[in-house]
Amino acid sequence: MFDVIPLTLAISLLLVAVFVYFFWREYSRRRFNSTESDALLPLAEEKPSANESAAKRPSGRDTSHAAR
Repeated sequence: MFDVIPLTLAISLLLVAVFVYFFWREYSRRRFNSTESDALLPLAEEKPSANESAAKRPSGRDTSHAAR
């Protein structure tokens, strides 16, 4: 019915083409950055959310000593 080898080759070539396309796009977009600065990019955009800043504020209650 279907020949498996041409189907496998077609899917493999499609995957290679997709990989090459995305690699070329990423390479052309960040040509002047180093890998070290690229590794730190997720940290550069972090901003504390409202929940985190509220959690860091003291509430006025001393919860360090539990009631016995």
